[in-house]
Amino acid sequence: MLNYVWIGLIAIGILVAVGNDINDEVQNTYRNGVPLEATLTLQPVPSAMYSTWKGELTIPAVAFNQFYGIYSQKTDVHQQVVVMTSNKGVTTLSMLVGDSTPEFWKKMADNAGQKDQLSAEVRSLNFSNDHATAQASFILERVNYVKVRAVTKAALDYANTAVTISLGLIGIMALWLGVMKVAEEAGLLRILTKLLTPLTRRLFPEVPPDHPAVGAMIMNVAANMLGLNNAATPLGLKAMEELNKLNPKVGTATNAMCTFLVINTAGLTFIPATAIAVRAAAGSGDPGIIIGTSIFGATCATIAGLIAVKVLQRLPWYKVEVEKSASGDTEVHNG
Repeated sequence: MLNYVWIGLIAIGILVAVGNDINDEVQNTYRNGVPLEATLTLQPVPSAMYSTWKGELTIPAVAFNQFYGIYSQKTDVHQQVVVMTSNKGVTTLSMLVGDSTPEFWKKMADNAGQKDQLSAEVRSLNFSNDHATAQASFILERVNYVKVRAVTKAALDYANTAVTISLGLIGIMALWLGVMKVAEEAGLLRILTKLLTPLTRRLFPEVPPDHPAVGAMIMNVAANMLGLNNAATPLGLKAMEELNKLNPKVGTATNAMCTFLVINTAGLTFIPATAIAVRAAAGSGDPGIIIGTSIFGATCATIAGLIAVKVLQRLPWYKVEVEKSASGDTEVHNG
């Protein structure tokens, strides 16, 4: 069912993107092919091969907003530009996108040929008598398919992220599954499981105390308590895999699965190592100051989650029919 939801969301995203792009084309949102007037303050560049000037482009804020049909530009536009006339008589204008560039032009640059630069074809360039200023009419490079490009870029970026995360998890999973295996062979896991049996028996009454799932869950919770999120992931996957072996109806979460998911999601943490490392890398003066609030918040979340899951699993709405026994009676379990 979840696959159909994802496919539906992707289809809706693509349709919305196409619809927005069609609307942009009809409304000509980016004024493709329409000349824009501006005042240029220029200085010639003597060493250039062709006739080249550097200077500043100025457009009043009112004129800019009226041209694009927006109201976001509050100050006059002052943009550094380079104007060049080739030996064939073609004059072009280019501007580097920077802090002073209007947000609307930054958005256009993101979807044009070069992200950090906008170029234009100059239709007319009329210099003043002293050649210090000029009135220019120019057409910026064409911008279209903005939303479709954004959707495509996001899909590729997240696909790349998924591959990166997957490859990164291989080493972590190999390491911590190996650690768990060593702990199991050394008897440490058995001792830890025995010590926590009273607690796990109450939280997971349908899971046998000596089942491998108990050890994986304990290791997962221990890793989360130390703030080792990456280390907890493979152990959590292993625990769910073992719990699924006890599942009488594959595809429907059991009480144990739901309870473990609540504990894992609440993320009861005593030492938020990952968060502390991020704060330290960002230059925090006291990266460990979040320890107290992290413990309090995670504890409240864990208690609230456990109360909710234990209450909900007793309600008849969450009981799922599994299969009929040999006597013809229908077995029921909570999910």
